[in-house]
Amino acid sequence: MHTLLRDRSAASAEMLAIFGDASLLRAACRFEAALATAQAAEGILSPAEADGIIAACTSPDIDIPGLAEAAAHAGTLAIPLVALLRADGAAKIHFGSTSQDLADSALMLQSAEAAALIARDLKRLANAAAALAATHATTPMLGRTLLQPALPITFGLKAANWTVSIDAALARLQHECGKSLMLQFGGAAGTSAGLEGKAAAIAERMARDLGLACPILPWHARRDCVAGVAAALAIATGAIGKIARDISLLAQGEVAEAFEPRQPGRGGSSAMAHKRNPTGCQMALSASLRAPGLAATIFAAMPQEHERGLGGWQAEAAVLAELFCLAHGAIAAMIVVIEGLEVDAARMAANLQSAAVGNDIGEAAKMVASVLAAREKTE
Repeated sequence: MHTLLRDRSAASAEMLAIFGDASLLRAACRFEAALATAQAAEGILSPAEADGIIAACTSPDIDIPGLAEAAAHAGTLAIPLVALLRADGAAKIHFGSTSQDLADSALMLQSAEAAALIARDLKRLANAAAALAATHATTPMLGRTLLQPALPITFGLKAANWTVSIDAALARLQHECGKSLMLQFGGAAGTSAGLEGKAAAIAERMARDLGLACPILPWHARRDCVAGVAAALAIATGAIGKIARDISLLAQGEVAEAFEPRQPGRGGSSAMAHKRNPTGCQMALSASLRAPGLAATIFAAMPQEHERGLGGWQAEAAVLAELFCLAHGAIAAMIVVIEGLEVDAARMAANLQSAAVGNDIGEAAKMVASVLAAREKTE
């Protein structure tokens, strides 16, 4: 069932493609080809056997809707996929592996691609926020606490806080993905049976080939790596949501201090022509509301049974994919907002004067300068 009319409004086309059917099939076939290549290098398979597997995995002619039906019936993608590839000349495919090895490794491959996309655009968003901070380091405005007028700040300080939160979200995600996006390879019960004592060497070769970390042990029932990535994504989405909340409040007609850029066909109302709705902020806020519950689902799946669980890990892929999609959808929406943000400094000054709280911005400009200087040192 295609759901672009619903899903595209919350996620980027790039991220939806990463977690689409074709991408999952490619990731699964990459796993099997890497397994065959490593096993041939270690003498488990003959070169001819490995070549047959690699050929079958390179350009599989597979009916995806039919495969989806078969996977639903079997309870796992691996069973029908491996059967189809075996029928295509890959007789020794999947040797020493199990369905969860394929499922987890494919998810890790998709997640690695997705994390790179998010890192690319978080950097862009952080740079745009930093540019706002630099431009408006001394632009005075009214600070607000508990949703009420407080004391003077600068708009640059507000943007500097956004910048710090985005940079922190990026660092957290990169750290978590660097250690958590791991190959899964342990066989039926996680003992790597039948591989003549060469399982570790095979796993190391596969991990290098696939660009994944190589774990010290198979992690079939240890799901902290998935939970860590989910947490980092949820935190990043929440950080983006905070920025969206600030801008949407500044854009209210009664405040009118900052606005999303005008774009044809965006931000209007089907019933009220005068409205200028903060559509990008809406997308980011919607994502930030959905992300915590999705992360909680991943956390709830952590206590898995014995060596390989029932129902827990099977729930993770769709949830993690949705988290990646929401996070990137929020980031992409806010890039447009921050890069084109219309700042009304005169209105900020007028609102500050109306509040009658003075003009002392404290060390706001100095704080902005320290943030920008720290970023220069790390770039």
